[in-house]
Amino acid sequence: MNVSAQQPPQIARANGIDLCYEIFGDANAEPMILIMGLGAQMIHWDDDFCRQLAARGFRVIRFDNRDIGKSSHLAGGKRLTAVELLKLRFLKIPVQAPYSLRDMAEDTIGLMEVLGIRSAHVVGLSMGGMIAQEIAILYPQRVRSLTSIMSTTGNPKVPPATREAMAILMAPPPTTRDEFFVRFTQTWKVLRVGSFPEDEALDQARAERTFARGLNPAGVGRQLRAILASGSRKARLHTVKAPTLVIHGTVDPLVHPMGGKDTAASIPGAKLLMIEGMGHALPIPMWPQIIDAIDKHAHAASAKAMH
Repeated sequence: MNVSAQQPPQIARANGIDLCYEIFGDANAEPMILIMGLGAQMIHWDDDFCRQLAARGFRVIRFDNRDIGKSSHLAGGKRLTAVELLKLRFLKIPVQAPYSLRDMAEDTIGLMEVLGIRSAHVVGLSMGGMIAQEIAILYPQRVRSLTSIMSTTGNPKVPPATREAMAILMAPPPTTRDEFFVRFTQTWKVLRVGSFPEDEALDQARAERTFARGLNPAGVGRQLRAILASGSRKARLHTVKAPTLVIHGTVDPLVHPMGGKDTAASIPGAKLLMIEGMGHALPIPMWPQIIDAIDKHAHAASAKAMH
């Protein structure tokens, strides 16, 4: 069997839109779907990270969410303002959005349909974790196991992002290639928290690849609106049946570590893995720990389902 087999990116017509996806690993291995975060293309699941997961016996599928990368770009929704955020926080006036996290969950289910996947191990990161939670709530029969990484429940009691991380999120999008490269480096410096030379050495190449696949700043704004408009999942998470693993960094500046703790506390029987010194990123030195945890969790869920 060829565990490192990587198919070229393809387009699936799913839930009425086009989703760009890519598959690593053996066709007969257990399917594992990776869902990326806000404004991040599927390539932010690093190629080597995907290969290493595939080598553990999974058919790993990553894809561009709607409004990012090579997937369909949608329309509508103005740039989010600080006023709307304040209204949401203090007056509980909801943010308007052209689509919700539920729609994005249905995109994932649509992709599974196209690929003929009845059920999969679902791994979501940040906004992808929120989408993965929605899938586990709405489509329990499709989820073999759930892994929610650096995500949260939407519970307003979870403390907000640090000022520095929030500033990056709300900054006007870069308009030139050079500005984009500078911003990319700055962003990851803030999100990684601390020095990670192996990752820093790859930033330029990662930025170039991201830029080459195409930016969609308005789409990132719509994704952010989807998160804010979707409200809290906390009460509904009590219904999740899938074996759940929650992974969170102890120094995450964007999604407060309490977000991970709240997720684990809200899902019956969920396991919580706090990774010391990890921010809002998957730095290379932490891959062994993260991949091991996902691997053990998914395989244990499958073994249990067999009995």
